[in-house]
Formats: sequence, C-alpha cells, structure tokens
Amino acid sequence: MEIAHQYKFSYILLRTPADFGSMQAFGQALRRIREIGFEGVELSLPHPLGFDVEDLAAQAAEAQLAICSFLSGWFYFNQGLCLCSPAAEVRARAEAALLDRLDLAARFGAVLVVGQMQGFLQDEPDVEAAHGRIADALRRVSRAAEARGVTIVMEPVNHLQAGFNNTVADVLAMVRRVGSPALKPMVDTFHMNVEEKSITEPIYRVGAELRHVHLCETNGSVFGSGHLHFPAVCRALADVGYAGYVSCKIYRGATWEEGASTAMEVLKSIGAA
Repeated sequence: MEIAHQYKFSYILLRTPADFGSMQAFGQALRRIREIGFEGVELSLPHPLGFDVEDLAAQAAEAQLAICSFLSGWFYFNQGLCLCSPAAEVRARAEAALLDRLDLAARFGAVLVVGQMQGFLQDEPDVEAAHGRIADALRRVSRAAEARGVTIVMEPVNHLQAGFNNTVADVLAMVRRVGSPALKPMVDTFHMNVEEKSITEPIYRVGAELRHVHLCETNGSVFGSGHLHFPAVCRALADVGYAGYVSCKIYRGATWEEGASTAMEVLKSIGAA
C-alpha cells in the first residue's frame, strides 16, 4: 500500500571527495545516488575542505541531486571541538567551525546538523554547566544562522554516542531554551531505538516543528537487517505533514552503494518511494 507523503529521500554519504580520489569520482558517486532514486545527499566534510565549493556545486547540479544537509560531528572526532568544553578556546574554535559550515549550508540551501559536537561527559562531567555552555553557543550560532537564512537542526543522539540531550524531549527543551527560529529539532531512528519507548510517538510530539530526519536501521546496517518498522515511521512522518528530506543512514556492514541500493529497495517495497 502506497504511503502518501510530501517528504523526499536523501542519502548520507560519509565518504569525502578525497576518499574517492577526486571531485570527478565523487561526482560519479553523486550521479549513482541519483540513479538509484534519491533526490538529495547529506555530507560530512573535513576542514579545510580541500576542494573548491563551486566544483562540488557543479557536480551536484550535473547529478541533479540536492545537497540538503551537512553533518558537523567531524569537528569533534577529528579536531576535538565541542560546545560543552570547559576550555574557552576550544568552545570558540567549535563555534567558528559551525559558522564556517553555516556559510556552506547557505550556499546550498542546506540544513546544518548539530549532535555529537555537543561533546561527551568526559569533556564536561557537570551536566548543568555543559547545558549552559551548549545553550549559549547555540544561541550565538543561531543568531548568525538567522542572518544567513540557514536552519540548524539539533539531533537527539543516544547516551552512548553523546553526553547531552539524548532524547527528543531533551532536544525540544534545548531548542526552546535557545529560543531562536533558526534552531529546530530533528529525529534519528537509530538513536530513538535506544532512548525512546516508541519509535513513532516522538515524531508526533515534534509534529510541525520537525525539520530533518535520519532514517537508520536499528543496527546501523542495511535496511531490513534489523527490526525497525519502516512503514510505521514513514506513515508517522506523513501524518505530521513533514515535507523536508529523510536522509537514509547506513554506516556499517555495507559499501555506500550497497547501502543506498538496499535502502531504496526497502522504501519502494513499503510504498514510500
């Protein structure tokens, strides 16, 4: 049975142009993602980028593929930058990194995802202090996002992979604390499977505020290899009138092409694509 909806599907490509060897080879991957059936792509890029932004734009245009979102976790895992750090210099560099990504997001009309860049308890064991620093930083970055017309989406990341704001309720509270129209909540089914009692109730709770979605199998591998109820999630997104991108995330047990192909097969089989 077909699921009537307004949202579009994108694919999270965790490999960078350098990983492919050249921007031309990266462009071939983008064209393959479009050929499989995706309308957008979400990217995790290094800093400095190592390529000309207009070359990326040209490859995406040739592939007829929207660059719909950028991840920011690379800064934490490669440069140790996080918003909760007790070191003012680290926090300042973290904010500068996000500002840099805002410019990139503005160029492509993409959203900017902030999740693991909040940091871990090992970075700041004092949860109240960490929340204060995260809120202050997001308030400043959100003001800059407002000026650029960019939306920042805050990802609820499970407690094993981030120290703070692990649930959808946590993220909603932080979004309201920051109080900027540029900061919105998102959901990720992998993290929801760990933290939430229901895989769909948080989607209905966020409702019209929802600005981005990561669709991920419960084990992080190819769609259908875990126990995520894809039809229920896709119906819930349709029910709340979500009209943004749903980014399919596969980060283990498959090549990017296998992950993309399998994901689209599952989405077609349930009438969502």
